[in-house]
Amino acid sequence: MRCFMDVKVLIHWDEDASVWVAICDELGISLESGSYDALIEKIKITVPEMIELNGLSKLKSIELTTSPRQMAYV
Repeated sequence: MRCFMDVKVLIHWDEDASVWVAICDELGISLESGSYDALIEKIKITVPEMIELNGLSKLKSIELTTSPRQMAYV
C-alpha cells in the first residue's frame, strides 16, 4: 500500500519578469504565470501529474507558501 504525501510549493512574485513563480523542489517543478489565480490552477494540475509520472506516493495535500509567508492548502 502506498503512503500519502504532502507537497510544499513556494510562490513568489518575480519583479524583474513581472510574473508569479511557483517552485517545488520535491518534484523538480518550476512554474510561472502573470496571474496568481492562473498559477494556482497550474499547480493543481501539474503537482498530481508529476507525482503520478514519477510513481511517487499518492497526493494528500498541497501546501502553498507565498511571500511573505502566507500559507494556503488546496
